[in-house]
Amino acid sequence: MDDADVPALRDLLQHLTRIGYAEKPIRERLGLTDITKLRWRALPIYRAEKLEARDPQASAIDLFLLQGAIPRTELDNLFNQAVQEVLVRAGLLLLDDHGLARARASLYPLGNRLIFSDHAWPSLPHPGCADVPPDQIMYIGSDSRWLARATVRRPVRNALDLCTGSGVHALLAAAHAQRVLAVDVNPRAAQCTRFNSQASGTPHVEAAVGDLYAPVGEERFDLITANPPFVPSPRDSLQYRDGGRSGEDVQARIIAGLPHHLAPGGIAQIVTEFGERGDEPLADRLRGWLGGAPMDIHILRMRETPAATYAIGHADGADTYEAFLNSVHDWAANLRKQGYTRIVSVLLAFQWSDPATATPWTRSDNPKSLHSIAGAEITAAFAAERLVRRSNFPELLSHGRLRRTGPIALLEARALGHEVGTQAQAELLGKALPIIYPLDPVERELLVLLEKPLPFSELLTLAQKSDPGLNLDEPVIVKAITSLIRRGLVLLEGS
Repeated sequence: MDDADVPALRDLLQHLTRIGYAEKPIRERLGLTDITKLRWRALPIYRAEKLEARDPQASAIDLFLLQGAIPRTELDNLFNQAVQEVLVRAGLLLLDDHGLARARASLYPLGNRLIFSDHAWPSLPHPGCADVPPDQIMYIGSDSRWLARATVRRPVRNALDLCTGSGVHALLAAAHAQRVLAVDVNPRAAQCTRFNSQASGTPHVEAAVGDLYAPVGEERFDLITANPPFVPSPRDSLQYRDGGRSGEDVQARIIAGLPHHLAPGGIAQIVTEFGERGDEPLADRLRGWLGGAPMDIHILRMRETPAATYAIGHADGADTYEAFLNSVHDWAANLRKQGYTRIVSVLLAFQWSDPATATPWTRSDNPKSLHSIAGAEITAAFAAERLVRRSNFPELLSHGRLRRTGPIALLEARALGHEVGTQAQAELLGKALPIIYPLDPVERELLVLLEKPLPFSELLTLAQKSDPGLNLDEPVIVKAITSLIRRGLVLLEGS
Protein backbone atom coordinates (compact mmCIF):
# COMPACT_ATOMS: atom_id res chain seq x y z
CA MET A 1 0.00 0.00 0.00
CA ASP A 2 1.26 3.46 -0.85
CA ASP A 3 2.29 5.29 2.31
CA ALA A 4 0.31 8.30 1.15
CA ASP A 5 -2.90 6.23 1.35
CA VAL A 6 -2.31 4.93 4.88
CA PRO A 7 -3.93 7.86 6.76
CA ALA A 8 -7.05 7.59 4.59
CA LEU A 9 -7.31 3.86 5.21
CA ARG A 10 -6.99 4.36 8.97
CA ASP A 11 -9.72 7.00 8.83
CA LEU A 12 -11.84 4.52 6.88
CA LEU A 13 -11.48 1.89 9.62
CA GLN A 14 -12.41 4.43 12.27
CA HIS A 15 -15.45 5.45 10.21
CA LEU A 16 -16.57 1.83 9.95
CA THR A 17 -16.26 1.41 13.71
CA ARG A 18 -18.35 4.55 14.29
CA ILE A 19 -21.21 3.22 12.12
CA GLY A 20 -21.31 -0.06 14.05
CA TYR A 21 -18.88 -2.26 12.15
CA ALA A 22 -17.42 -3.98 15.21
CA GLU A 23 -17.90 -7.41 16.78
CA LYS A 24 -20.62 -6.64 19.31
CA PRO A 25 -22.92 -4.49 17.13
CA ILE A 26 -22.52 -6.87 14.16
CA ARG A 27 -23.37 -9.82 16.39
CA GLU A 28 -26.47 -8.01 17.65
CA ARG A 29 -27.51 -6.93 14.15
CA LEU A 30 -27.32 -10.51 12.85
CA GLY A 31 -29.08 -11.95 15.90
CA LEU A 32 -26.11 -14.04 17.09
CA THR A 33 -25.25 -14.93 20.68
CA ASP A 34 -21.58 -15.03 19.61
CA ILE A 35 -19.98 -14.09 16.32
CA THR A 36 -18.54 -17.62 16.19
CA LYS A 37 -22.14 -18.72 15.52
CA LEU A 38 -22.09 -17.01 12.09
CA ARG A 39 -23.09 -19.57 9.48
CA TRP A 40 -22.02 -18.94 5.89
CA ARG A 41 -24.84 -21.07 4.47
CA ALA A 42 -27.29 -18.67 6.14
CA LEU A 43 -26.15 -15.62 4.12
CA PRO A 44 -29.49 -15.26 2.25
CA ILE A 45 -31.34 -15.33 5.57
CA TYR A 46 -29.12 -12.68 7.12
CA ARG A 47 -29.63 -10.43 4.10
CA ALA A 48 -33.40 -10.91 3.96
CA GLU A 49 -34.18 -10.82 7.67
CA LYS A 50 -31.41 -8.81 9.36
CA LEU A 51 -30.05 -6.46 6.69
CA GLU A 52 -33.29 -5.57 4.91
CA ALA A 53 -32.99 -1.94 6.07
CA ARG A 54 -30.04 -0.82 3.95
CA ASP A 55 -28.35 1.65 6.27
CA PRO A 56 -24.55 2.11 6.15
CA GLN A 57 -23.96 -0.60 8.75
CA ALA A 58 -25.95 -3.11 6.68
CA SER A 59 -24.04 -2.19 3.53
CA ALA A 60 -20.67 -2.58 5.30
CA ILE A 61 -21.63 -5.96 6.77
CA ASP A 62 -22.81 -7.22 3.41
CA LEU A 63 -19.75 -5.91 1.54
CA PHE A 64 -16.91 -6.74 3.93
CA LEU A 65 -18.17 -9.71 5.94
CA LEU A 66 -20.85 -11.55 3.96
CA GLN A 67 -18.99 -11.29 0.64
CA GLY A 68 -21.93 -9.56 -1.04
CA ALA A 69 -22.19 -7.22 -4.00
CA ILE A 70 -23.75 -3.86 -3.20
CA PRO A 71 -25.06 -1.20 -5.62
CA ARG A 72 -22.88 1.83 -6.25
CA THR A 73 -25.57 3.98 -4.62
CA GLU A 74 -25.01 2.11 -1.34
CA LEU A 75 -21.27 2.40 -1.73
CA ASP A 76 -21.61 6.17 -2.20
CA ASN A 77 -23.60 6.34 1.06
CA LEU A 78 -20.86 4.37 2.78
CA PHE A 79 -17.70 6.11 1.48
CA ASN A 80 -16.92 9.27 -0.43
CA GLN A 81 -15.20 9.15 -3.80
CA ALA A 82 -11.70 9.72 -2.39
CA VAL A 83 -12.03 6.78 0.02
CA GLN A 84 -13.37 4.54 -2.75
CA GLU A 85 -10.31 5.38 -4.83
CA VAL A 86 -8.03 4.43 -1.91
CA LEU A 87 -9.81 1.06 -1.60
CA VAL A 88 -9.44 0.40 -5.31
CA ARG A 89 -5.73 1.34 -5.29
CA ALA A 90 -5.14 -0.88 -2.26
CA GLY A 91 -6.71 -3.82 -4.08
CA LEU A 92 -9.58 -4.11 -1.61
CA LEU A 93 -12.48 -3.11 -3.84
CA LEU A 94 -13.66 -3.94 -7.35
CA LEU A 95 -16.19 -1.80 -9.18
CA ASP A 96 -17.74 -3.75 -12.06
CA ASP A 97 -19.48 -2.64 -15.23
CA HIS A 98 -22.92 -3.46 -13.82
CA GLY A 99 -22.91 -0.79 -11.11
CA LEU A 100 -21.95 -3.20 -8.34
CA ALA A 101 -19.12 -3.09 -5.81
CA ARG A 102 -17.44 -6.18 -4.38
CA ALA A 103 -14.76 -6.51 -1.73
CA ARG A 104 -11.65 -8.39 -2.85
CA ALA A 105 -10.83 -9.19 0.79
CA SER A 106 -12.94 -9.52 3.92
CA LEU A 107 -12.67 -7.28 6.97
CA TYR A 108 -13.16 -9.28 10.16
CA PRO A 109 -14.30 -7.67 13.43
CA LEU A 110 -12.43 -8.92 16.49
CA GLY A 111 -13.60 -6.95 19.49
CA ASN A 112 -13.08 -3.35 18.39
CA ARG A 113 -10.30 -4.30 15.96
CA LEU A 114 -10.71 -4.85 12.25
CA ILE A 115 -8.47 -7.34 10.41
CA PHE A 116 -8.19 -7.81 6.64
CA SER A 117 -7.79 -11.33 5.26
CA ASP A 118 -8.98 -13.56 2.45
CA HIS A 119 -12.64 -14.49 2.24
CA ALA A 120 -14.04 -17.03 4.67
CA TRP A 121 -16.06 -18.75 1.95
CA PRO A 122 -13.69 -18.70 -1.01
CA SER A 123 -15.93 -20.92 -3.16
CA LEU A 124 -18.42 -18.05 -3.48
CA PRO A 125 -17.92 -16.02 -6.67
CA HIS A 126 -15.56 -13.14 -5.96
CA PRO A 127 -13.22 -11.01 -8.02
CA GLY A 128 -9.91 -12.36 -9.18
CA CYS A 129 -10.29 -16.08 -8.33
CA ALA A 130 -12.17 -18.81 -10.13
CA ASP A 131 -10.77 -21.42 -7.74
CA VAL A 132 -9.41 -21.30 -4.20
CA PRO A 133 -5.70 -20.47 -4.55
CA PRO A 134 -3.25 -22.79 -2.75
CA ASP A 135 -1.74 -19.80 -0.93
CA GLN A 136 -5.12 -18.69 0.43
CA ILE A 137 -4.77 -16.88 3.77
CA MET A 138 -6.71 -18.15 6.77
CA TYR A 139 -9.82 -16.15 7.62
CA ILE A 140 -10.74 -15.17 11.20
CA GLY A 141 -12.75 -18.21 12.27
CA SER A 142 -13.77 -19.79 15.56
CA ASP A 143 -10.29 -21.14 16.27
CA SER A 144 -8.68 -17.71 15.75
CA ARG A 145 -11.25 -16.12 18.05
CA TRP A 146 -10.75 -18.78 20.74
CA LEU A 147 -7.00 -18.18 20.72
CA ALA A 148 -7.46 -14.41 20.79
CA ARG A 149 -9.76 -14.69 23.82
CA ALA A 150 -7.60 -17.19 25.70
CA THR A 151 -4.18 -15.60 25.20
CA VAL A 152 -2.64 -14.29 28.42
CA ARG A 153 -2.34 -10.51 27.98
CA ARG A 154 0.46 -9.43 30.29
CA PRO A 155 3.32 -7.04 29.43
CA VAL A 156 6.14 -8.96 27.72
CA ARG A 157 9.45 -8.07 26.15
CA ASN A 158 8.94 -10.02 22.93
CA ALA A 159 6.32 -12.20 21.27
CA LEU A 160 6.38 -14.69 18.39
CA ASP A 161 3.35 -15.62 16.30
CA LEU A 162 3.84 -18.72 14.14
CA CYS A 163 1.67 -19.52 11.10
CA THR A 164 0.57 -15.92 11.40
CA GLY A 165 -1.78 -15.78 8.40
CA SER A 166 -3.41 -12.35 8.48
CA GLY A 167 -1.22 -11.42 11.46
CA VAL A 168 -4.20 -11.21 13.80
CA HIS A 169 -2.46 -12.66 16.86
CA ALA A 170 0.70 -10.68 16.23
CA LEU A 171 -1.34 -7.47 16.08
CA LEU A 172 -3.14 -8.35 19.32
CA ALA A 173 0.19 -9.14 21.01
CA ALA A 174 1.55 -5.75 19.94
CA ALA A 175 -0.71 -4.11 22.52
CA HIS A 176 1.32 -5.66 25.36
CA ALA A 177 4.65 -6.66 23.80
CA GLN A 178 7.61 -4.39 23.10
CA ARG A 179 8.49 -6.36 19.96
CA VAL A 180 6.45 -8.83 17.89
CA LEU A 181 7.70 -11.17 15.18
CA ALA A 182 5.08 -12.77 12.88
CA VAL A 183 6.23 -15.76 10.79
CA ASP A 184 4.55 -17.63 7.96
CA VAL A 185 5.85 -19.83 5.17
CA ASN A 186 3.34 -18.19 2.81
CA PRO A 187 4.65 -14.89 1.33
CA ARG A 188 1.06 -13.66 0.83
CA ALA A 189 0.44 -14.10 4.56
CA ALA A 190 3.48 -11.99 5.42
CA GLN A 191 2.25 -9.38 2.96
CA CYS A 192 -1.21 -9.41 4.54
CA THR A 193 0.32 -9.05 8.02
CA ARG A 194 2.34 -6.02 6.89
CA PHE A 195 -0.81 -4.54 5.32
CA ASN A 196 -2.77 -4.97 8.58
CA SER A 197 0.14 -3.52 10.53
CA GLN A 198 0.07 -0.42 8.30
CA ALA A 199 -3.71 -0.10 8.47
CA SER A 200 -3.85 -0.45 12.26
CA GLY A 201 -0.85 1.76 13.00
CA THR A 202 1.16 -0.99 14.68
CA PRO A 203 4.74 -0.37 13.54
CA HIS A 204 6.54 -2.77 15.89
CA VAL A 205 5.13 -5.91 14.23
CA GLU A 206 7.75 -7.49 11.99
CA ALA A 207 6.58 -10.02 9.38
CA ALA A 208 9.02 -12.68 8.18
CA VAL A 209 8.68 -15.42 5.56
CA GLY A 210 10.05 -18.74 6.76
CA ASP A 211 9.40 -22.24 8.03
CA LEU A 212 8.28 -21.94 11.68
CA TYR A 213 11.30 -21.11 13.88
CA ALA A 214 13.78 -20.79 10.98
CA PRO A 215 13.77 -16.95 10.94
CA VAL A 216 14.33 -16.59 14.72
CA GLY A 217 17.65 -18.39 15.18
CA GLU A 218 18.25 -19.15 18.86
CA GLU A 219 16.04 -16.35 20.18
CA ARG A 220 13.62 -17.08 23.03
CA PHE A 221 10.25 -15.40 23.49
CA ASP A 222 8.03 -14.49 26.45
CA LEU A 223 4.90 -15.26 24.43
CA ILE A 224 4.51 -17.73 21.57
CA THR A 225 1.16 -18.10 19.79
CA ALA A 226 0.22 -20.33 16.89
CA ASN A 227 -2.83 -21.32 14.85
CA PRO A 228 -1.16 -23.92 12.59
CA PRO A 229 -2.54 -26.00 9.72
CA PHE A 230 -4.06 -29.00 11.51
CA VAL A 231 -6.65 -30.69 9.31
CA PRO A 232 -5.91 -34.41 8.67
CA SER A 233 -6.46 -34.20 4.94
CA PRO A 234 -6.20 -36.90 2.27
CA ARG A 235 -4.75 -34.20 -0.01
CA ASP A 236 -2.73 -31.06 0.74
CA SER A 237 -4.88 -28.65 -1.25
CA LEU A 238 -4.93 -25.69 1.16
CA GLN A 239 -1.65 -24.55 2.67
CA TYR A 240 -3.23 -22.71 5.60
CA ARG A 241 -5.53 -25.61 6.52
CA ASP A 242 -4.02 -29.03 5.81
CA GLY A 243 -1.53 -30.57 8.22
CA GLY A 244 -0.76 -33.70 6.25
CA ARG A 245 -2.65 -36.98 6.40
CA SER A 246 -2.28 -37.16 10.19
CA GLY A 247 -2.89 -33.44 10.66
CA GLU A 248 0.26 -33.32 12.81
CA ASP A 249 2.95 -32.35 10.30
CA VAL A 250 3.19 -28.75 11.51
CA GLN A 251 1.86 -28.76 15.06
CA ALA A 252 4.27 -31.51 16.18
CA ARG A 253 7.22 -29.40 15.02
CA ILE A 254 5.88 -26.29 16.77
CA ILE A 255 5.57 -28.12 20.08
CA ALA A 256 8.95 -29.82 19.65
CA GLY A 257 10.51 -26.37 19.24
CA LEU A 258 9.03 -24.86 22.41
CA PRO A 259 11.86 -26.02 24.75
CA HIS A 260 14.33 -24.19 22.49
CA HIS A 261 12.38 -20.95 22.03
CA LEU A 262 10.14 -20.34 25.08
CA ALA A 263 11.81 -18.03 27.60
CA PRO A 264 11.81 -18.82 31.34
CA GLY A 265 8.55 -17.52 32.77
CA GLY A 266 6.99 -17.31 29.30
CA ILE A 267 3.86 -18.95 27.95
CA ALA A 268 3.06 -20.62 24.63
CA GLN A 269 -0.57 -20.90 23.50
CA ILE A 270 -1.75 -22.90 20.50
CA VAL A 271 -5.17 -23.53 19.02
CA THR A 272 -5.39 -26.71 16.98
CA GLU A 273 -7.16 -30.02 16.36
CA PHE A 274 -6.06 -33.58 17.04
CA GLY A 275 -7.36 -36.90 15.90
CA GLU A 276 -7.85 -39.23 18.87
CA ARG A 277 -7.58 -43.01 18.91
CA GLY A 278 -9.74 -44.76 21.49
CA ASP A 279 -8.58 -43.99 25.02
CA GLU A 280 -5.05 -42.88 24.06
CA PRO A 281 -4.21 -39.86 26.27
CA LEU A 282 -3.52 -36.74 24.27
CA ALA A 283 -1.02 -35.70 26.94
CA ASP A 284 1.26 -38.61 26.01
CA ARG A 285 1.54 -37.32 22.45
CA LEU A 286 2.33 -33.79 23.62
CA ARG A 287 4.94 -35.03 26.11
CA GLY A 288 6.59 -37.07 23.38
CA TRP A 289 6.93 -34.03 21.13
CA LEU A 290 8.38 -32.00 24.02
CA GLY A 291 11.13 -34.59 24.31
CA GLY A 292 11.03 -34.75 28.09
CA ALA A 293 11.28 -30.98 28.64
CA PRO A 294 9.86 -30.07 32.09
CA MET A 295 6.79 -28.11 31.01
CA ASP A 296 3.33 -27.83 32.50
CA ILE A 297 0.46 -28.25 30.03
CA HIS A 298 -3.09 -26.94 30.26
CA ILE A 299 -5.55 -28.41 27.73
CA LEU A 300 -8.95 -26.89 27.02
CA ARG A 301 -11.08 -29.33 25.02
CA MET A 302 -13.35 -26.97 23.13
CA ARG A 303 -15.21 -29.36 20.82
CA GLU A 304 -15.33 -33.05 19.85
CA THR A 305 -16.48 -34.25 16.42
CA PRO A 306 -17.02 -37.90 15.45
CA ALA A 307 -14.74 -38.93 12.60
CA ALA A 308 -17.66 -39.59 10.23
CA THR A 309 -19.17 -36.15 10.85
CA TYR A 310 -15.77 -34.55 10.36
CA ALA A 311 -15.30 -36.32 7.01
CA ILE A 312 -18.69 -35.16 5.75
CA GLY A 313 -18.02 -31.59 6.86
CA HIS A 314 -14.71 -31.38 4.98
CA ALA A 315 -15.69 -33.22 1.81
CA ASP A 316 -15.76 -31.23 -1.42
CA GLY A 317 -16.96 -32.03 -4.93
CA ALA A 318 -20.17 -30.07 -4.70
CA ASP A 319 -20.55 -30.05 -8.51
CA THR A 320 -22.19 -33.48 -8.45
CA TYR A 321 -23.55 -35.72 -5.76
CA GLU A 322 -21.27 -38.52 -6.92
CA ALA A 323 -18.19 -36.31 -6.60
CA PHE A 324 -19.25 -35.32 -3.08
CA LEU A 325 -19.74 -38.94 -2.00
CA ASN A 326 -16.35 -39.89 -3.43
CA SER A 327 -14.78 -37.07 -1.44
CA VAL A 328 -16.54 -38.23 1.74
CA HIS A 329 -15.11 -41.69 1.09
CA ASP A 330 -11.56 -40.29 0.72
CA TRP A 331 -11.75 -38.23 3.91
CA ALA A 332 -13.31 -41.05 5.96
CA ALA A 333 -10.79 -43.59 4.64
CA ASN A 334 -7.88 -41.34 5.63
CA LEU A 335 -9.25 -40.88 9.17
CA ARG A 336 -9.71 -44.65 9.52
CA LYS A 337 -6.16 -45.24 8.32
CA GLN A 338 -4.89 -42.89 11.04
CA GLY A 339 -7.00 -44.76 13.59
CA TYR A 340 -8.97 -41.63 14.49
CA THR A 341 -12.40 -42.14 16.01
CA ARG A 342 -12.98 -38.45 16.75
CA ILE A 343 -11.40 -35.06 16.18
CA VAL A 344 -11.00 -32.74 19.16
CA SER A 345 -10.50 -28.97 18.96
CA VAL A 346 -8.19 -27.78 21.73
CA LEU A 347 -6.51 -24.75 23.19
CA LEU A 348 -3.08 -25.65 24.58
CA ALA A 349 -1.00 -23.62 27.01
CA PHE A 350 2.61 -24.49 27.90
CA GLN A 351 4.83 -23.05 30.63
CA TRP A 352 8.11 -24.16 32.13
CA SER A 353 7.43 -26.13 35.31
CA ASP A 354 7.81 -24.51 38.70
CA PRO A 355 10.91 -25.95 40.44
CA ALA A 356 8.92 -25.95 43.69
CA THR A 357 6.59 -28.66 42.34
CA ALA A 358 7.68 -32.28 42.13
CA THR A 359 6.99 -33.10 38.49
CA PRO A 360 5.53 -31.43 35.38
CA TRP A 361 1.76 -31.72 35.26
CA THR A 362 -0.95 -31.88 32.60
CA ARG A 363 -4.46 -30.61 33.24
CA SER A 364 -7.45 -31.02 30.94
CA ASP A 365 -10.74 -29.09 31.19
CA ASN A 366 -13.95 -29.15 29.14
CA PRO A 367 -15.44 -25.65 29.00
CA LYS A 368 -18.96 -25.21 27.67
CA SER A 369 -17.85 -22.23 25.59
CA LEU A 370 -15.34 -19.42 25.35
CA HIS A 371 -17.35 -16.27 24.85
CA SER A 372 -15.11 -13.51 26.24
CA ILE A 373 -11.57 -12.68 27.36
CA ALA A 374 -10.22 -15.57 29.46
CA GLY A 375 -6.49 -14.94 29.81
CA ALA A 376 -6.83 -14.26 33.54
CA GLU A 377 -8.58 -17.62 34.01
CA ILE A 378 -5.75 -19.44 32.22
CA THR A 379 -3.27 -17.72 34.53
CA ALA A 380 -5.37 -18.67 37.58
CA ALA A 381 -5.48 -22.33 36.49
CA PHE A 382 -1.68 -22.50 36.33
CA ALA A 383 -1.37 -20.73 39.71
CA ALA A 384 -3.87 -23.08 41.39
CA GLU A 385 -2.20 -26.23 40.07
CA ARG A 386 1.19 -25.03 41.22
CA LEU A 387 -0.07 -24.04 44.64
CA VAL A 388 -1.55 -27.42 45.51
CA ARG A 389 1.55 -29.23 44.21
CA ARG A 390 4.01 -27.29 46.35
CA SER A 391 5.82 -29.33 48.95
CA ASN A 392 4.78 -26.86 51.67
CA PHE A 393 1.10 -26.77 50.64
CA PRO A 394 -0.09 -28.56 53.83
CA GLU A 395 1.61 -25.89 55.91
CA LEU A 396 0.15 -23.08 53.79
CA LEU A 397 -3.28 -24.67 54.13
CA SER A 398 -3.07 -25.02 57.90
CA HIS A 399 -2.31 -21.30 58.29
CA GLY A 400 -4.57 -20.05 55.49
CA ARG A 401 -8.10 -18.83 55.12
CA LEU A 402 -10.51 -20.38 52.62
CA ARG A 403 -13.36 -18.76 50.71
CA ARG A 404 -15.53 -19.43 47.70
CA THR A 405 -14.19 -17.81 44.55
CA GLY A 406 -17.64 -16.46 43.69
CA PRO A 407 -21.29 -17.46 43.28
CA ILE A 408 -21.71 -21.12 42.39
CA ALA A 409 -24.70 -22.51 40.49
CA LEU A 410 -25.17 -25.54 42.76
CA LEU A 411 -25.54 -23.41 45.85
CA GLU A 412 -28.21 -21.28 44.19
CA ALA A 413 -30.18 -24.43 43.31
CA ARG A 414 -30.07 -25.58 46.94
CA ALA A 415 -31.22 -22.18 48.13
CA LEU A 416 -34.24 -22.44 45.83
CA GLY A 417 -35.19 -25.77 47.38
CA HIS A 418 -34.31 -28.01 44.43
CA GLU A 419 -33.29 -31.55 45.24
CA VAL A 420 -29.56 -32.18 44.79
CA GLY A 421 -28.50 -35.78 44.30
CA THR A 422 -25.54 -37.56 45.80
CA GLN A 423 -23.42 -36.74 42.76
CA ALA A 424 -23.70 -32.98 42.47
CA GLN A 425 -22.25 -30.51 39.99
CA ALA A 426 -20.97 -26.99 40.43
CA GLU A 427 -20.29 -24.14 38.04
CA LEU A 428 -18.60 -20.91 39.01
CA LEU A 429 -20.83 -18.22 37.52
CA GLY A 430 -19.79 -15.21 35.50
CA LYS A 431 -16.70 -16.79 33.94
CA ALA A 432 -15.42 -16.57 30.37
CA LEU A 433 -14.59 -20.30 30.55
CA PRO A 434 -17.74 -21.83 32.07
CA ILE A 435 -16.90 -25.35 33.27
CA ILE A 436 -19.26 -27.71 35.08
CA TYR A 437 -17.36 -29.76 37.67
CA PRO A 438 -18.66 -32.94 39.33
CA LEU A 439 -18.57 -32.84 43.13
CA ASP A 440 -18.36 -35.72 45.55
CA PRO A 441 -20.36 -35.43 48.81
CA VAL A 442 -17.38 -34.12 50.81
CA GLU A 443 -16.59 -31.37 48.28
CA ARG A 444 -20.24 -30.39 48.20
CA GLU A 445 -20.43 -30.23 51.99
CA LEU A 446 -17.34 -28.03 52.20
CA LEU A 447 -18.75 -25.60 49.65
CA VAL A 448 -21.93 -25.32 51.74
CA LEU A 449 -19.90 -24.64 54.88
CA LEU A 450 -17.90 -21.92 53.15
CA GLU A 451 -20.85 -19.55 53.20
CA LYS A 452 -18.35 -17.10 54.62
CA PRO A 453 -14.52 -17.20 54.59
CA LEU A 454 -13.09 -19.52 57.24
CA PRO A 455 -9.63 -20.41 58.52
CA PHE A 456 -8.74 -24.00 57.69
CA SER A 457 -8.79 -25.07 61.35
CA GLU A 458 -12.32 -23.72 61.81
CA LEU A 459 -13.55 -25.31 58.56
CA LEU A 460 -12.05 -28.61 59.68
CA THR A 461 -13.92 -28.49 62.99
CA LEU A 462 -17.24 -27.55 61.36
CA ALA A 463 -16.88 -30.23 58.69
CA GLN A 464 -16.22 -33.00 61.20
CA LYS A 465 -19.42 -32.05 63.04
CA SER A 466 -21.61 -31.40 59.99
CA ASP A 467 -22.57 -34.85 58.69
CA PRO A 468 -22.08 -37.98 60.80
CA GLY A 469 -22.72 -40.09 57.71
CA LEU A 470 -19.55 -38.87 56.00
CA ASN A 471 -16.06 -39.99 56.93
CA LEU A 472 -14.69 -36.48 57.39
CA ASP A 473 -11.29 -37.07 58.87
CA GLU A 474 -8.53 -34.55 58.17
CA PRO A 475 -6.89 -36.33 55.17
CA VAL A 476 -10.28 -36.65 53.42
CA ILE A 477 -11.03 -32.96 53.98
CA VAL A 478 -7.58 -31.88 52.79
CA LYS A 479 -8.02 -33.93 49.63
CA ALA A 480 -11.42 -32.34 48.95
CA ILE A 481 -10.13 -28.80 49.58
CA THR A 482 -7.20 -29.46 47.26
CA SER A 483 -9.62 -30.51 44.53
CA LEU A 484 -11.78 -27.42 45.03
CA ILE A 485 -8.76 -25.11 44.86
CA ARG A 486 -7.49 -26.81 41.68
CA ARG A 487 -10.82 -26.27 39.98
CA GLY A 488 -11.01 -22.62 40.97
CA LEU A 489 -14.09 -22.97 43.17
CA VAL A 490 -12.22 -22.10 46.38
CA LEU A 491 -9.34 -19.68 47.07
CA LEU A 492 -6.68 -20.06 49.74
CA GLU A 493 -5.91 -16.61 51.11
CA GLY A 494 -2.62 -15.89 52.79
CA SER A 495 -0.72 -18.33 50.54
